[in-house]
Amino acid sequence: MNGVVYLQPNVGKIHVLRGKRLLRKPANHHWLKIWGPGLIVMLADTDAGCLITAAQSGAQWGYTMILPQLLLIPILYMAQEMTVRLGIVTHKGHGELIRENFGTGWAWLSAGTLAVSAIGALLTEFIGVAGVGELFGISKWITVPIATILLVGIAFSGSYRRVERVGIGIGLAELAFIIAVIMIRPSLSQMAQGLMIIPWRHSSYLYLVAANVGAVVMPWMIFYQQGAVVDKKLNADSIPKERQDTFVGTLITQGIMLIFVIVFAATIGSNSSSESLNSVGDLASGLAPYIGSMSAKILIGASMLGGALVAALVVALAGTWGITEVLNWKHSLNEPLNRKTAGFYIMYTLAHVIGAVLVLANFELVNMAVAVEVMNALLLPIVLGFLLVLEAKVLPPKYRMQGVYKWVVTLFCVIVMVFGIYMIGPIVNLW
Repeated sequence: MNGVVYLQPNVGKIHVLRGKRLLRKPANHHWLKIWGPGLIVMLADTDAGCLITAAQSGAQWGYTMILPQLLLIPILYMAQEMTVRLGIVTHKGHGELIRENFGTGWAWLSAGTLAVSAIGALLTEFIGVAGVGELFGISKWITVPIATILLVGIAFSGSYRRVERVGIGIGLAELAFIIAVIMIRPSLSQMAQGLMIIPWRHSSYLYLVAANVGAVVMPWMIFYQQGAVVDKKLNADSIPKERQDTFVGTLITQGIMLIFVIVFAATIGSNSSSESLNSVGDLASGLAPYIGSMSAKILIGASMLGGALVAALVVALAGTWGITEVLNWKHSLNEPLNRKTAGFYIMYTLAHVIGAVLVLANFELVNMAVAVEVMNALLLPIVLGFLLVLEAKVLPPKYRMQGVYKWVVTLFCVIVMVFGIYMIGPIVNLW
């Protein structure tokens, strides 16, 4: 024989010995096959509403808003990392675990509020898509229907991996805004000074910090990533690489938020302007005097469109997974449309159609958006609370958080929940 083949179980590698030479074939669990859920959910986290929030933060409070964005990096990673272990070890989605461990009543509460939150988030994304089109003189009656058809069609591809790759590809358009930082050339010394200043006595500053906390940890993210690792059929050996996927995604999404804060701090924030930044058009027009009208439109348009489309895809899937898990329906993107999966695909399609119709009809969008923000603020403590309890209750001891890390994660989650509740009062007063 020219060689001897040794098979090692649970390693996924084949070692072939030829004389004195050892050949090593690639593992089945290559990182390219595992990475994805963390990247796509984090790209979706920087959706149209979040980017507008980041721009407002920089315009109003300058470089002092850099520190909160940096502090949110570990909080975001810790929350999403729990979903990785829960999904991979139990092979069950978030809604399914709540139903099995706390009963259908709590499951319906979680799924119902998630559904309202998802529809509200979809409104924001379609408003973002419409706003980008209007930057270039294209009617929302063209852009919104095209976006709806695209998003619905992606899900019918019959493969979670294919949906994931397309979503990541779309979301990476957000990185186009890096060019804006290069064009602006912000002052490093002023950024360093901003890191040292925390105007905690100003209520408007605290409110924007709370808004950024609410913008960085979305309830639907937890449902999505847990459902995604299940649909991708990852096993326990994949946990380290999926953690890496989540960490890199966290750095990317917070990096994008930081770029928006810095660009608008260095431009509008530097001249004490009171410009309103409530829409895609406001962002582009506010930036135009500094980098040119067309450059502002292209860079804002690309980042906003990428964020809005990937977020719409993720939000709709998160809501659909959450509700079908509670109903105990078949819910997998790996299976084509048939009698068993009809409910899943119909619900996913309806989520997009309802969001698109409401945006096209201008149906009480302002009041509805405020109501959705209140719902998100209420939902976040519920979802994070369930996440912490499930992590401690359903996982085998070897997969649970241990020691100091456990208490640090719990503390950070409590901080996020407190900020979520804090947002309710100011939002209701504005309503």
